[in-house]
Amino acid sequence: MLGNKKSNLQIDKDQLELIQNAQKRIKQKKRLYIHFVVFLIGSVFFILLNLVLGFGENFKLFNTNWFVFAILAWLFLLVYHTFNVFITHKFMGKDWEQAQLEKLVAKQKQRIEELKETLPAKEETHLNESKKKTDLSSNPTIIVAVAENNAIGKDNQLLWHLSDDLKRFKSLTSGHHIIMGRKTFESFPKPLPNRTHVVITKQNDYKVPDGIIIVNSLKDALEVAKEDTQPFIIGGGEIYNQSLEVVNKIELTRVHHDFEADTFFPEIDNSIWKETSNVYHKKDNKNEFDYSFISYTRK
Repeated sequence: MLGNKKSNLQIDKDQLELIQNAQKRIKQKKRLYIHFVVFLIGSVFFILLNLVLGFGENFKLFNTNWFVFAILAWLFLLVYHTFNVFITHKFMGKDWEQAQLEKLVAKQKQRIEELKETLPAKEETHLNESKKKTDLSSNPTIIVAVAENNAIGKDNQLLWHLSDDLKRFKSLTSGHHIIMGRKTFESFPKPLPNRTHVVITKQNDYKVPDGIIIVNSLKDALEVAKEDTQPFIIGGGEIYNQSLEVVNKIELTRVHHDFEADTFFPEIDNSIWKETSNVYHKKDNKNEFDYSFISYTRK
């Protein structure tokens, strides 16, 4: 990667040198042309002053009118300028331009070869990442209610009652897989209707009602739910910690109050997650605390 950057900088430098030298040559030739035109006009003007008006006849140098020396001096500057443009800077002519072009082409070829060497590795990495995402699921999402101090539960129980949060949970998760740890599943009075329950546990003989899917890891749970367009991860704390590495979205209810708890949600890293919506609600007779519905997507 460092070699590629160095090559890019060198090529840019050479291209800039070509442009700057081309601009310099154009300016030099324009100045030469202007000088030549002014020389001709000035010479004619001096000759007319002398021949028609007799200007300068009383001023002689070595028995010669002074304007002749003025014209000769001017001619000398013109010759010097011409020499400077076409002789002194000959190395900047076609041979020099061709040499610069060949140097650029050689560096471009070198850069292409370096890219060819790194391309297979990049393609393999990209394929592995794509396969990893495909193996997990299309769009896994965390859904969670979190206090101001990131508390989410105590003694495997909720810390608050928000009617609107429960309605939102039902609305978002209905028809989808819901992935949870064993303790979260055991906190339910009964399985939630219209949802496919995937329970993660290390107990091989764990007994559950019919229709409940048992797996031994988060990866297995996501594999089971990979046909779902948006499976939801609903807890608890350890499952949330693991799933933050693989989910693409977080649907979070922020309860604006601090609670004593034994289970907490990880701090959301704003360098990784982008807040896409935030709707604040005041407490009422069905919701005992102020709260906000917040959505995050991975950057």
